[in-house]
Amino acid sequence: MGRQQHIARSVVQTISTRTNGGARRSRSPVAFLLALFSALLSLYDLHLQKIRPADFANLRRKHWEVTDDAYTDSFQPGECAEGRDTLKSIGDMGFSGSTFYSTADQKYLVKSVPRYSEHSFFREDLLTPYVEYMATHPRTLLVRICDFLGARGASLGRLLGTAPSHHIVMENIMYGRGEAKKRGDADWEDWDLKPTSYFYPERDIAGGALTSEATKNQLADEFHGKIILSRAQADDFFSNLEADTKLLAEHNAVDYSLFLVRIKVPQPEVAADSGSSQAASEIVPTEGPSVPPSPPSWRTGVASPDGKHIFRAAILDFFWAKHKIQPRFMTLLITLYNVLISKKGPMSITTTPDEYRARFLKMCRGIVEAREE
Repeated sequence: MGRQQHIARSVVQTISTRTNGGARRSRSPVAFLLALFSALLSLYDLHLQKIRPADFANLRRKHWEVTDDAYTDSFQPGECAEGRDTLKSIGDMGFSGSTFYSTADQKYLVKSVPRYSEHSFFREDLLTPYVEYMATHPRTLLVRICDFLGARGASLGRLLGTAPSHHIVMENIMYGRGEAKKRGDADWEDWDLKPTSYFYPERDIAGGALTSEATKNQLADEFHGKIILSRAQADDFFSNLEADTKLLAEHNAVDYSLFLVRIKVPQPEVAADSGSSQAASEIVPTEGPSVPPSPPSWRTGVASPDGKHIFRAAILDFFWAKHKIQPRFMTLLITLYNVLISKKGPMSITTTPDEYRARFLKMCRGIVEAREE
């Protein structure tokens, strides 16, 4: 069993264990010592525990209308899964070194959070405000985090960095893509958007000649089209973005991104202009991992008034905080580079929270075209 399978098994075992379950089965001292010795020497196995499980369970049950059974069922083998493979690895993505998994039913993603500065920020600084905010802002664009898992006890894998110590379980905004492919629909397009006007060493030093194309491709995407919205849809979008980013800026978060999905609506051969937007609204997904009764939202899909597309959006990766040690060290390095070598300005991870928020909101406004009703 390889690294990814070991980690996936640890995650599934933790999710499948009910928080209020029965008492643990007692073990003999010899069995306990053998298990402890095995854990210490394991390169990949993790003994995970849920962090603040009652808070996340309350969000799922009371605010997102997800029952415990429905949630844990997503972590069971799918029809095509072999053996105990309940999570599908979708690779190591981005500069953070995170590993991503998808549940067999595609409803949830599991993302590792290997950096201490990031998982400690979420645990110690952002978790309580996040839980309170998500409970009172049902139309927020902040991605819904359904569980937060952390390793307990020491292990060789944690020491060597082969087994990430923390993971989050979050809603999959791409849920439904697999079914669309089976129907033969056009493939969904997606972009992970951040302001690109910042200094990116991989791109901006020596014209990017010192960095491989594969590395540069991991930088933020660029969206060259427009999100066509009605005025009411645009106002709702901007209002939610303002509130969401205000929360993040108040807690020193920077470098978050807007994950945008564009779904092309199949067009009938003959369609009257008056019926085009209705055709789009009829195929907006009405079910998702956690969709309470409500009008279509950015989580489930917002239909463009011209009837050509459905858009989804979520704010992701809000774990980089300016006051943590690693971000402060990076800020110092970039400041020295600007003073001693070449003035390039701040990176997205070294700028101030308010300045990042301003550029982020400007980027989001720049990709929207609002049309009057």
